[in-house]
Amino acid sequence: MKIAILGTRGIPNNYGGFEQFAEYLSVILAQRGHNITVYNPHFHPYRKSDFKGVKIKRIYSPEKLLGAAASNYIYDFFCLLDAIVSDYDIIYEAGYASCAYAVGILKFFKGKRIIVTNMDGMEWQRSKWNGIVKRMIKNAEAISVRNSDFLIADNMGIQKYFQDTYGVTAGLLPYGAEEVKQVEECFLSKYDLKANNYFLVIARIEPENNIEPIINASLKSNCKLPLIIVGGVTTPHANYLVQKFKNQNVQFIGGIYEKEILDSLRFFSHCYLHGHSVGGTNPSLLEAMAASCFIIAHANDFNKSVLDEDACYFRDENELISIFNNLNTHLEKRKKWIASNRNKIMEKYDWCKVTSLHEEFFKSILKN
Repeated sequence: MKIAILGTRGIPNNYGGFEQFAEYLSVILAQRGHNITVYNPHFHPYRKSDFKGVKIKRIYSPEKLLGAAASNYIYDFFCLLDAIVSDYDIIYEAGYASCAYAVGILKFFKGKRIIVTNMDGMEWQRSKWNGIVKRMIKNAEAISVRNSDFLIADNMGIQKYFQDTYGVTAGLLPYGAEEVKQVEECFLSKYDLKANNYFLVIARIEPENNIEPIINASLKSNCKLPLIIVGGVTTPHANYLVQKFKNQNVQFIGGIYEKEILDSLRFFSHCYLHGHSVGGTNPSLLEAMAASCFIIAHANDFNKSVLDEDACYFRDENELISIFNNLNTHLEKRKKWIASNRNKIMEKYDWCKVTSLHEEFFKSILKN
């Protein structure tokens, strides 16, 4: 099959979840003999035209001139325009927020090419967007539903939302993760950490990921372990938090993309805090499960559909303070929950199995 993957900041991943998904999916499909192309913005640091058998197409993005929100619409339009005039069987759009308008404009020129859109989460709910942008993204959601040939949901909560809201059925295809089999305690020394002696958050530092309530709960609780936050600190919200909690028991260590370091930080943490609230199945949650983390997660349908009963859940700051103050009551469940979550990774979220599900989905829509 000839498949193009659009809508990400490119591979190899140096940004986030969709990029990691695109990297694993494309590489494994290429290893299986398929012709896979991933579109990268022109400023991506990887300069070669091939990555582990995957073709890389570099497309101009005006992000440095216009900022991410505005430039994504232009970048996605250029990517889709190039893909439509190229010889692909399937054009796979990762996310709908900015690609929808491009699909709406160009769908009449796509010929027999099939457009598949991964609907991701409810992007319009993110608090970082102002009212105008939220309305644009909500409108883009409806356009994607109307103009895509097929829809993909990575989570049952997302699938249910699109069924209830638009009356459409999205294919349920999850993200993946690798079981972590090797970690190195030596990585902790770089950040002056000790094993099992810190709380950990790995996330984009945005309001909808509940970083501020997590910090407040950690500082107000009786448990005085340091809170380590991994994520880029260049956004206005990140700068606000860094300044607000300066010289307190919180350490912002910036973005880290070396998997062996991230796996080790996760494995040796006392608890992993997952505050994501508006997405579907978040890759960082799967990776925490794969690294044998004891997980405390925001109580929403997306997280619960992945973790089931194998985590502590909080809805607000006060509930999280109570969890911190009573961590010892969960000691008996800790090993059981960790083992159960690792089993989920091996049985349901293994990358090879996830890729096979996508491969069969692509084959079936081409056949039909």
